Amino acid sequence: MVPVLLAAKTSVAAGLDEELEELSAKVASHSEDVFALEQKVLHPANTRLAVFLTLQSRDALDLDSVELFVNGQPVASHLYSDRERTSLERGGIQQLFTGNLENGEHELKTVITARSADDDFVRRESTHKFRKRPGVLRLQMSLEARAPDYEPRVSFVEWE
Repeated sequence: MVPVLLAAKTSVAAGLDEELEELSAKVASHSEDVFALEQKVLHPANTRLAVFLTLQSRDALDLDSVELFVNGQPVASHLYSDRERTSLERGGIQQLFTGNLENGEHELKTVITARSADDDFVRRESTHKFRKRPGVLRLQMSLEARAPDYEPRVSFVEWE
């Protein structure tokens, strides 16, 4: 009688395992659908703004942090690890911000803290006025510091 009871428990456990796998697959599928809908609602393509960071002078600045403001409101802040600095120095591109912005005139402000190649600590603010049109706007923010003064310069370019 005990082996029959044990066999029944094993078959019930196997059935529960199969049911659990099916439910897990359904949850994963629904999760993907919810994420896709969330992206459409939170970041519609016609109002999207994306800001990217690149280093032009790859060995002239030891980047510490970047803060980003859109129309005076803070939207991004990032402290850099050694690994992230190395990635940027090797030509990497970092996406600093993605969000929605209504069409019209806007101002982007960035605050950068870094150590220059001549070991001076620098903190620079830079602003960029731009016009948001329908569609996705991608802005590249480039940092550059050249000898002999290693003064950081920030430039902005709209990506097509």
